[in-house]
Order: sequence, then C-alpha cells, then structure tokens
Amino acid sequence: MKVSPILATVVALTSLSLPACQRTHGEEKEHHAQNKIVVTSPEARDVVLTQQYVCQIRSQYYTEVCPLQDGYLEEIPIREGQAVKKGDVMFRILPTLYQARLDAETAKARLAKVKFDNTKKLFETKLGASGSGVVSIQEVLMAQAELDEANAKANLSAAELDFTVVRAKFDGIVDRQYKQQGSLVEKRDVLTTLSDNSVMRVYFNVPEARYFEYKAREGKGKDVSRLELVDSRIELVLADGHTFDHDAGNTVTVEGKFNNETGNIQFRADFPNPDRLLRHGQTGTVVIHQTVHNVVVIPQRATFEVLDKRYVYVVGEDHAAHRREITVANEQDDLFVIKKGVGVGDKIVLEGVRQMKDGDKVEDFEFRKPEDALADQKKHAE
Repeated sequence: MKVSPILATVVALTSLSLPACQRTHGEEKEHHAQNKIVVTSPEARDVVLTQQYVCQIRSQYYTEVCPLQDGYLEEIPIREGQAVKKGDVMFRILPTLYQARLDAETAKARLAKVKFDNTKKLFETKLGASGSGVVSIQEVLMAQAELDEANAKANLSAAELDFTVVRAKFDGIVDRQYKQQGSLVEKRDVLTTLSDNSVMRVYFNVPEARYFEYKAREGKGKDVSRLELVDSRIELVLADGHTFDHDAGNTVTVEGKFNNETGNIQFRADFPNPDRLLRHGQTGTVVIHQTVHNVVVIPQRATFEVLDKRYVYVVGEDHAAHRREITVANEQDDLFVIKKGVGVGDKIVLEGVRQMKDGDKVEDFEFRKPEDALADQKKHAE
C-alpha cells in the first residue's frame, strides 16, 4: 500500500510535536509549583542590631615636646620609637650661660643676706637711755626686701637652668625627632612628640536621629557628658579587617554640640591598649552591637517598594491580598525590624509577591512558620 507524500509528512510532523507538547505541559506544572503562594507571619524576637561608623584613633595623651630655653642641644638620650617613663630626660640644652647666671644671682643673694643680718644686728643694739637701735626699723625692712628680691632672682635663675633639661611629662612613646644633637633651638621649636598609647580614644560621628535613639534607651543619666548604650557592646575593626582584641564596653563620651552642617555629633569610645598595637593617627570602624528585645521582624524578601515607600501584602479574612505600607525601624542582615504596619497576628505573603496584585484572592497557599521563614531567608542570603 502506497502512502502519499503529503500524508507521510503530516504524520511525521505530528509525531515530532507530541513530545514537545508533553514537555511543555510538564514544565507548566513545575512552573505552577515554583510559583505557589507561600504565606507566613511576622515574629517577635530579640535581635542584635549592628551599626558601623568610620572612626579616627587618637592617643589618650598626645603632646608636642618643646624646649623652654634657647640654646644648643647638648645631649639627646632617647631614640625614636622608645618608650619613656614620666620624668625621664629626653633632651639637654647646653647649660653654660644659665649656670653662670645662677652663680651670679646666688652670690647676690648671699651678699643681701649678709647686709640684712648686719642691719638687723644694728637694730637690736640699743643706744643710751632711749633704748633705740643704731638703725631704724625701716632700714631693716629695706634690707629684708633686698634679700627677698635677690632670693627670687636666684630661684628664677635656678628654674631657667632646670629648664635646660627637657623631661617626659607622662609615660609614653617617643615619635620622630625633628632636631638633632648640636642644633640651635629656640622656645616653641618642636623637638619631638610624645604619645601615651595605654588607652586609645576613638572618635566617630553619629547622626542626630541615632543620638536621640541612644538617649531614649538610656533614660535619665547622671553624667551629661557620658552616655550608656544600653544592651550594647562597642568593638573596633581595624584597617586589615580584623576585630581588635579589646572592646570599649557600652559607654561613650559625647561632645557638647552638634555640627549644624552635617547633622552629626561626635562620640568617643575608650579602648584599652595593653599590647600597644594601636597607634596615634590610625583609622578604623567602630561597630556597635545593640540587642533590642521583643521587636517585630519579617524577612526582607516579603517586602516590595513603590517609589520611596515599602509595602507587604497582608492576607485578610476575605482571603484576599491587600497592600499595606510598613515603616522599617532597622535593617539587619536578611530581615527588617518593623516599627509599624504589621504585627505578629498578621499573615503576609512571603513568596509570590511579584505576581500579586492588590485585592487578588489567595485561596491555595502554603503557610510557613515564622522561624522557618527566617531560617530560609538566611539560606537565600547565602
């Protein structure tokens, strides 16, 4: 039996199209399964919020070391980078001129003392029946004044001589030396700088709104310059990305005024630095870990944005999805902390948000427990 070419062609095309139709139908079933509406509820839990601020690291004490007298640098018994104790000699200025001045003033003071003693002795020597002294009390007082003046000048010369020795005012580390031995130096010349790195002061700027948030959580404090960040821990992340071994507790020092150009106020956290790892002038990132209790959280992927507002779809008692605006208090990793808009009793669309429209019926959906939804959120984020 002969088959016409046209019929054979139709049969061949039909046989080829059948598997394609079957695959399309299977894909359609899988498509529907993947796009099944998943609903969950917000959850109330404790959350650790993290705020980060770029910071500047400064020594607890940092000062420029300057001479108090003019002269030649006779001796420099320290090295750059050396640790010194309070009172250690750092520089010596040639003392010849100041020593000579002290010797002269000391001699004048001794001469004034001899004159005063003689005058006093004459005053105490009585003459005749009147019983008056050889000299009057006024001469004794003048001799006393001359002696006091001479002693004052001698003490001043001694102080000037002592100022030729420059000593460390506190324990610290010597920085770069700007003058070398034999240099002629003058008052106010910077010889070096000295920094006490036992405790580092870390400065960072906080927005005005965040400042009020911290202040409201603290309550009424006694010290207006100090602020306790309740349920918080302050850490320092260094430039290489690792976290400094010591934290600053939960208390900061607050500057006295806001910067009206930036809207920020400066905070200072104090970090112990026993190993002297931190040095003056470094930068880093202050990280504040703050625990907030019993707040409402939802997965971020359950939300969507329209213009500058954020919404979720809430499934009502009429089994319809209704768009509702929410206010986000904080954002942490893969979830939002909700200030207002939804509560733990609401049902919100978790998956299928993009295919929803306001008022769509939600009859066939899968309900996922809040803890499971948040756990899945973390997996999606990874």
